Amino acid sequence: MSQRDNAPSLARNQQDAPAEREEPVVAKETPLPWKQIAPLVAMRLAEPINFTLILPFLYKMIEDFDVAETPKDISYYASMLFMSFSISQAMTVMYWGRLSDRIGRRPVLIAGLIGTLAVSILFGVCKTLPMAILVRLAAGVFAGNAAVMKSAMAEIADDTNRSRMMALLPLTWNFGSMVGSGVGGIFSNPATQFPGLFGNSKLFTYFPYLLPCLIGSTVAVFGLVTGLFNFKETLIKPTQPAQEETVGNTEATPLLAQSAAVSVAPVKQNSIKSLLTPLVVRVMVTNAFMCLAYTMCDQLYPIFAATDPRDGGLGLDPRSIGLSLGVEGIVVVYIQLVVYPRLERKFGVLYCYRRGLSFAIPYLVSMPFLSMIALHLKNQAGTSATSMVVETVVMWVILMSIMTMRITSSVMAFTSINMMITNMAPTRADLGFMNGTQQLAMSVVRIFAPIISGSLWSWSIKHSFPFPFNSHLVWMLSAVLIAVVLKLSYRIPESVNKFAADQPKPIANAEESDD
Repeated sequence: MSQRDNAPSLARNQQDAPAEREEPVVAKETPLPWKQIAPLVAMRLAEPINFTLILPFLYKMIEDFDVAETPKDISYYASMLFMSFSISQAMTVMYWGRLSDRIGRRPVLIAGLIGTLAVSILFGVCKTLPMAILVRLAAGVFAGNAAVMKSAMAEIADDTNRSRMMALLPLTWNFGSMVGSGVGGIFSNPATQFPGLFGNSKLFTYFPYLLPCLIGSTVAVFGLVTGLFNFKETLIKPTQPAQEETVGNTEATPLLAQSAAVSVAPVKQNSIKSLLTPLVVRVMVTNAFMCLAYTMCDQLYPIFAATDPRDGGLGLDPRSIGLSLGVEGIVVVYIQLVVYPRLERKFGVLYCYRRGLSFAIPYLVSMPFLSMIALHLKNQAGTSATSMVVETVVMWVILMSIMTMRITSSVMAFTSINMMITNMAPTRADLGFMNGTQQLAMSVVRIFAPIISGSLWSWSIKHSFPFPFNSHLVWMLSAVLIAVVLKLSYRIPESVNKFAADQPKPIANAEESDD
């Protein structure tokens, strides 16, 4: 027995080292570092709120611009606003990601919040379409924080809690989208909606969409102050000396200390050519097609919801549109914080990606059929009040069920693709580039998605074509795209389930064996 205890160290290293490396897979989850996560989430919240608060009143705003010849043309002009944002974002997002790899995450995030604050207020005072387009172009320039935040979140995580921490960013987006939609629907045109409070206000009568934008800007101020005073830099430069506490890390070691131990290593950024491997390109392509399908329908929904049921829409007012977009946020918290992390740790990120895509297809196919119920309600107006209430409740129950499928699919798919992109970064020094590249691909897709969906929607409701070339066209096209992406996802290997930057390198293994 003593002979076994005193076995040569070389044999022990060769036999036990691999087992030690696999320990984190089954290790207990490291507590989340909320002192860093909380300000990061506060900064993240500003973007989705300010992005989505315009959705409920966008139809009415374009109608007020008096540029559309008929209501059926409004979707085309709405797509111009969406596209202008995506164009400027696509032109600048890579710059922000690479800049954050050099000067740090914190200064880039602060700059983005200052820009978001300014353009949010400016959009509320837009009185013409050209002015609104210019403001949306400016908003896109400062919309690079998403990629930078993914890098920062990855740097303060470890293998045991990465899925839960990375899930916080899309959770924040979805929660912010819920709040933003509600704010836009409830507080737009306050002089009319709340005559007792704002009826005599010349400011809000002349600028009917300023109040929700001001509310959104206060969230940006809160994120800015929180980031300035509470968020600490997560990118540790190679020239900084490693701290003594980082020697001999354990699962109980604070995450920032562990990240610093890795980040201070003199790791050189890889070339762009070496980073864009066939696997990375394959994942980026599936990400682009998935984003195209989701964006087409996400940006079409407020127009679809406001369109007259006789033209294939739902005929909802801004407040109802905001409500329909906001209620689904209740489901997000449970899916994002409870369901997704458990599924990811048990089955892997790739499994969750495929399940999310599979949920999207029934949502996309069934959504346009709701117009039939809305049209029936419109035709029954003035008849039995009881039957009207019952049918309205039925329509809203179905709508909320479909929206729940939508948000479940979105959470699963986008959280998973974010994690896959992060996992494929060979070193932490390349996280900004990888996440920036993903954001660039999504931004480019978002340039074309609104034009495609807006033009097809306008064309399909202007002509009396049979199914699926009627008002179902955009939804069915998106469902086909998702089906293609789902099939392509089975060509992605299981290696994307692991965070490559923390995986043992072959050269290091050889050196350990020689010791």
